[in-house]
Amino acid sequence: MDGIFDGSLTMVSMVFIVVALLLAFGFEFVNGFHDTANAVATVIYTNTLKPTTAVVWSGCWNFLGVLTSTGAVAFGILALLPVELIVNVGSAAGFAMVFALLVSAILWNLGTWYLGLPASSSHTLIGSIVGVGLANSALAGGRAFGEGVNWGKVQDVGMSLAISPLVGFFCAALLLLLAKALIRKPELYSAPEGDKAPPPWIRGLLVLTCTGVSFAHGSNDGQKGMGLIMLILIGIVPAVYALNPNTGSDQMAAITATSDKVAVILDHTGKTSVPVADPESTLSATLRTGLVPDESYAALAIKNKAIRTGIGGAKSFSDVAPEARRALRTDIYLVTESLGKVLKAPNPFSAEEKATLSTYKDELKATTQFIPTWVKVAVALALGLGTMVGWKRIVVTVGEKIGKAHLTYAQGGAAELVAMTTIGAADVLGLPVSTTHVLSSGVAGTMAANQSGLQMGTLRNLLLAWVLTLPICVLLGATLFSAGLYLVAHLFGA
Repeated sequence: MDGIFDGSLTMVSMVFIVVALLLAFGFEFVNGFHDTANAVATVIYTNTLKPTTAVVWSGCWNFLGVLTSTGAVAFGILALLPVELIVNVGSAAGFAMVFALLVSAILWNLGTWYLGLPASSSHTLIGSIVGVGLANSALAGGRAFGEGVNWGKVQDVGMSLAISPLVGFFCAALLLLLAKALIRKPELYSAPEGDKAPPPWIRGLLVLTCTGVSFAHGSNDGQKGMGLIMLILIGIVPAVYALNPNTGSDQMAAITATSDKVAVILDHTGKTSVPVADPESTLSATLRTGLVPDESYAALAIKNKAIRTGIGGAKSFSDVAPEARRALRTDIYLVTESLGKVLKAPNPFSAEEKATLSTYKDELKATTQFIPTWVKVAVALALGLGTMVGWKRIVVTVGEKIGKAHLTYAQGGAAELVAMTTIGAADVLGLPVSTTHVLSSGVAGTMAANQSGLQMGTLRNLLLAWVLTLPICVLLGATLFSAGLYLVAHLFGA
């Protein structure tokens, strides 16, 4: 936790960072008992594990899932945020954004948990992000409403969140039917008798699927809090967290060498001489709109030169002056994201030039997209501990109130196996999915396939919660961002 408790921060900054970190860890704690309860519902209701054992076991695997996560989901979530708030995360608007996201997500998660409704933390956070983006565009002068929200990324993430429950429902149903056709073991398709534990081989299968879902949940959902924590740290302690301190001399040399090649490539376009009044604003506009005018190439060339100059002959980022690291990170972020837009749009580059630009983008991305070990450990602890607290409300809904019949061993195994696979695949692709939606819909799918009957009242309430999550969190995010911006600017003078 370098740079936080070493006496270098002002009292106001210390208050901001402590409160923000507590909120971020609080979000993951609530996420633990809200979402991960889904993972233990099947093993509890099939008598595979005692409740206390199940939640402790799940909490431990959530912990390990967070520790081994790549960070791809964390930075995929951050890509949804308005670019100017990311670039100026240390400003009043940046602080207001972080607080609005965390508070609105925690409020909605606690509300749905209290009602025993397995709503999605992913939907909650993304709705809040869209609300912040809309409010930011409304408050900024001379900008169209909604401009600045990364609608393309919102569409990608929204699609993954919308499709995953359907995948859960139909794949779990098909898996159960396939198991019935191939595995002729009647005991697998029976409900538990009283408190009697299942046969050892069934018990082992259900513990395995519970473990997989818990691990996958940690590796996917745990990253959402990590991304926001990194924004907090970058905004308040940029000298320590703006750039990856583990970037070695070989990587630094590779970046400078590729930067020189990129300068030549951009110059060959004949567009770098176009006058640009403000390169940062030009590239920010490219990221907001997706349009790549000639000025974007000129701005890229200017910022690329700034990166090359900023790094100079440094062997690591510790050789760069602390006061220069925030500006260097901003330049790297703008160039990285803008190159992504340029390469997707019609452009004049050859295949070899595109490969060089893509390599440069990846090299730069590695310097800003990193998560310190202590952040992973802290998030893992919050998520793991949250799993062990307050799980019962959601477990009762998943285990008792979705189907009309008691959950069978095969139904629990099919739902969890599909959830584990779906979440794991999304983690590899860097997409956030809802553990809640995938597993709840998987249980519903097995009930339908088994002709056990569905409790339509519960399903109606679940669907209502799922449908309302996005619009309510958009409203919460926008309202809290506007209120937070006023408070931070007027009370603290930030």
